[in-house]
Amino acid sequence: MFALALHGGAGTIARASLSPDAEREYRAALDAALHVGYSLLAQGGAAFDAVEATVRSLEDCPLFNAGRGAVFTHEGHHEMDAAIMQGHTRLAGAVAGVRQVQNPIRAARLVLEHTEHVLLAYPGADELAREHGLPLQPPEYFFTQHRFNQLQEALQEGRMRLDHSQARAAAPAPLEEPEKFVDNADPNWKKGTVGAVARDQYGHLAAATSTGGMTNKRYARIGDTPLIGAGTWADERCAISCTGHGEYFIRAVAAFDIACLMEYKGLSLEEACRVVVHDKLAPAGGEGGLIAVDAAGNVTLPFNSDGMYRASRVEGGAAQVAIYKE
Repeated sequence: MFALALHGGAGTIARASLSPDAEREYRAALDAALHVGYSLLAQGGAAFDAVEATVRSLEDCPLFNAGRGAVFTHEGHHEMDAAIMQGHTRLAGAVAGVRQVQNPIRAARLVLEHTEHVLLAYPGADELAREHGLPLQPPEYFFTQHRFNQLQEALQEGRMRLDHSQARAAAPAPLEEPEKFVDNADPNWKKGTVGAVARDQYGHLAAATSTGGMTNKRYARIGDTPLIGAGTWADERCAISCTGHGEYFIRAVAAFDIACLMEYKGLSLEEACRVVVHDKLAPAGGEGGLIAVDAAGNVTLPFNSDGMYRASRVEGGAAQVAIYKE
């Protein structure tokens, strides 16, 4: 049984914060990305290709904090991270801090297929993309007004922010005290990452994740997304893509922990994900969620926050698209 699941970020996503039109836009974008990956799987395509194509669709949509919709750093540019992994080979590729690559997930795949490495950072990752002819874009391509407004708001408040759906415009102001990070500072706050996991008709699994990081981040901060085992993992048992406050997922080695619970304790995919998301991450303050698929094509999409942009479809079933806790 082939299957595909995707996410577009998790966190405080209040029903009242999204207008009916905005909600329809998010649902349409999730459904469109699901269709891209599922169609590949239905035609006999590889899980690896399906997750890359799905994430590329989400990167091209300015609604999500990845690719074209990436948030701004403190300096006013974009630093994007991505990772992709094959389950049956355990080969992985990742990039961190890329600034010009239109689709960071494609650069991550380049690392896997054309280097002996796993993770490349800026500026080398951008140079690799350039050498292999990947589309590069000027800063204007990544500019969106609501992301810019978020940066001005964060500068005025003097803190880093994880992505939130909508923001109030505010004039920039100098920081008068050390920068701080405040969780859940806005009713529309959500973790901004996109990802996909899949099982193909041959039983192979794959995972891919991409993010624009944190608004107003400094010092080339890198989260869990490009760290294999933290935000992204795939082996012969499961494929995982995480979304949340990356520091907590890194400390918990969250994605790999699910695979370990399945291998060493014999837990099912659903139970292993529940333990990590609700019993381990939540008590420590690690708000967020993940998407997962196992070797039998079972899919689970747990989260401990108010909502998670998500969609899934298994062979023979209907597409499932959701945002809030159902």
